[in-house]
Amino acid sequence: MPSKKTQYVVVPAGGLIAAEDNPQQIQFFQSLQQTFASSNKVHRMSTHTGMLPVKVVDSIGENKAKLIECGPEDLPALRASHPSVRILPVVYFQPAVMRYQIGTQFGAVAARAKMKGAAKPSAITVTIVSSHDGKPVAKAMVVAFTDFASKVGAQGTTNARGQVALALGGSSKKIERLYVYPASSFWPGLLEKITLKTGTKVPLQTIDLTLVDCVRFFYGGDDMTFGQGVTVGVVDSGIATNHPGLVVQGGQNTVTGEKPGDFGDNGTEGHGTHVAGIIAARGIPPSGIRGVAPGVTLRSYRVFGQGAASSSNFAIAKAIDAAVADNCDLINMSLGGGDPDSLTADALTAAHNAGVVVFAANGNDSRQPVSFPAANSICQAVSAMGRLGTFPKDTEPNGSVAAPFGKDKKNFIADFSNIGPETDLTGPGVGVMSTVPKGFGVMSGTSMATPAETGAAARLLGAKPDILKMPRDQNRASAMITAIASTSKLLGFGAIYEGKGMISF
Repeated sequence: MPSKKTQYVVVPAGGLIAAEDNPQQIQFFQSLQQTFASSNKVHRMSTHTGMLPVKVVDSIGENKAKLIECGPEDLPALRASHPSVRILPVVYFQPAVMRYQIGTQFGAVAARAKMKGAAKPSAITVTIVSSHDGKPVAKAMVVAFTDFASKVGAQGTTNARGQVALALGGSSKKIERLYVYPASSFWPGLLEKITLKTGTKVPLQTIDLTLVDCVRFFYGGDDMTFGQGVTVGVVDSGIATNHPGLVVQGGQNTVTGEKPGDFGDNGTEGHGTHVAGIIAARGIPPSGIRGVAPGVTLRSYRVFGQGAASSSNFAIAKAIDAAVADNCDLINMSLGGGDPDSLTADALTAAHNAGVVVFAANGNDSRQPVSFPAANSICQAVSAMGRLGTFPKDTEPNGSVAAPFGKDKKNFIADFSNIGPETDLTGPGVGVMSTVPKGFGVMSGTSMATPAETGAAARLLGAKPDILKMPRDQNRASAMITAIASTSKLLGFGAIYEGKGMISF
């Protein structure tokens, strides 16, 4: 009996695009493209065992990788009959924003098993309120750890009254750490070593956009021309196109089955909008906020489906290919966590060979090895650092302070940041204020450090038109990387933590 159909990626043996000197390979990919453009999308693929029906689900380009659907039992025949073609698995990646949750060691989403017939533990109801006026804060994720090291406790999201019931058992519970992650307008909260009881009120501090956070401390300045002449592509969850502080000048949605022109925010946590604001927000405090390089041409490439928390390697490779075709100079990828895969690696190599530099987040696994795709040597891999005095008391960034500290003892590498010899740069990523779809929010993570360095690179390259005018090939990408390295400043953390240091001016 045939097994359930599974999706795979079909890729030319030598890279993302079929080789010009291999007419058989070109013919094969063009035939798949013609099927994709047809009404039924079912390609009858010739194999040594006969004609095999394969569904062509999506395509990066005419002679480029295709997303297909077939049974696992069909793979041996496909490989044997088409040896110049690679058949790769679909791999998934997540945003590199820091969110501690129950049942996870390092902040990624986890599924918790439910025991059938087990009684639910009694709940403690707490209320999250604004410290400014005492009004309830709705849609805030609350995470209470009774054992932080083992990630044991309870979590939930506040209702319209700012209340959340935490299944902790009993009427009172000692909590090692209580994290509160609001959707917008407030600093994420952190209280340590407290006792929770029903009726406990937890205040959150409102965001003051005049505060000098870690990004603005290192990359201040009000010149709206910073980054002018540089085009930056943000491969992420989409950018809110109606935010008054952002100007999005095109892009593409590369999620299979969604409209290519829908490259706005995907309706989750506003991750891509926050990343974009760090690079290119054009507001003025106290009503807005300024990005590192507000003069760039900003483009959005949405790779996370509507409401989705993960993105496929196919969508990411297609987005990188689209960004290259749109003449982006820099690409920001604040995502990772999936297994290394050759499809993404091929897309990164193609971008480098087209004169584009890609920045990627190290990941937030608490000193674990650098995650993919940042671990790929083509990328500029970015760790996250922070600075004491750039975030308020009782807020989430306080929990990320850890050694090593830099030459300036106020600087530190975030406790969540991945490290390793693949690290190229470090950037400010602890307690970063930026744009979100319905206003402004604060996030931490290598997700935030990466756009800080992407913006800094754009700011640097905007003043180097001779490099930008070079032919779009690997020599251009190398010249940009050399310029970035020559202006990077070591902060005293050590190579595995900071690579070449932080881009400085």
